[in-house]
Amino acid sequence: MDNVSVVRVFTLSGINETTNYKLAIFSITLLYYCMILFFNISIIAIIILDENLHEPMYILLCSFCVNGLYGTTGFYPKFLLDLLSPAPEISYSGCLLQAFVMYSFACCELSHLAVMAYDRYLAICRPLHYHSLMSKRRLSQLVCFSWLTPFCIFSISVILTSRLRLCGSKIPKVFCVNWIIYKLACSEADTFSNNILSYATIIIYVSHGFFVVWTYMHLITNSVKSKDGRVKFMQTCVPHLISLTTFLVVIVFDLMYMRFGSTDLPQGLQNFIAIEFLLIPPLLNPLIYGFKLTKIRNRILLLIHGGRIGPFI
Repeated sequence: MDNVSVVRVFTLSGINETTNYKLAIFSITLLYYCMILFFNISIIAIIILDENLHEPMYILLCSFCVNGLYGTTGFYPKFLLDLLSPAPEISYSGCLLQAFVMYSFACCELSHLAVMAYDRYLAICRPLHYHSLMSKRRLSQLVCFSWLTPFCIFSISVILTSRLRLCGSKIPKVFCVNWIIYKLACSEADTFSNNILSYATIIIYVSHGFFVVWTYMHLITNSVKSKDGRVKFMQTCVPHLISLTTFLVVIVFDLMYMRFGSTDLPQGLQNFIAIEFLLIPPLLNPLIYGFKLTKIRNRILLLIHGGRIGPFI
């Protein structure tokens, strides 16, 4: 490690391997980011502007897409600028901010998926009580829970990390994450509080996962009892299940690699593994929900065909 007493700037060494392909990667990344913006903003606008979609499921979906924009905006603009820079760097405060955005985005995603699973559980397993249980007040509480819980946890995490004395300034990735900054801490630094918070965060979000599994056990058991239940499950739960599975696969793979993976892999492959959760879910989610949810699909077709959607419904 470099003997650095006060770190003001970090070097993002993960981008160095892209030197010969920066222009091509810049063009593809810019196009991809524009697609993410277009599809997520389209879903958000359709839900906001159509009063028929002002229902709990669609409001949660709207918040879910806002989170996709939040997370990708924390990465893509900076990454695009770094591709045009001869020496990619990020300030200490900027690195902490980006680490906060990356982690809070990932945990917001899981919180939203847990809340959306709860909404589907009420709609399918307790339909007679759905509107009383999923009131506007309860919906507001669930949306606030999805956002505020990760924000509070990672605000504390970033504050604790900012107190560490660092003995290195090189980040072997294309963006900042708390775990890498933590690894740059000097050997004598007190990391006990960081470790406690890390384990507490793991417990909180593993419990989210168990809650989702519990809801789907009930959903599947209840849905197989009737044809209407199976149809409702296929129409509204399958998109959520695909989003959940995709997100869990990419985030667990990334976390396992970050903690235990080999550094002997080519840097380009390491970069791809690191940004999978920023590549696949933010684009896949609006596409899945846009095509699978009937009301949103019909609204999209209405816009495309200028009101003549009879044959498509």
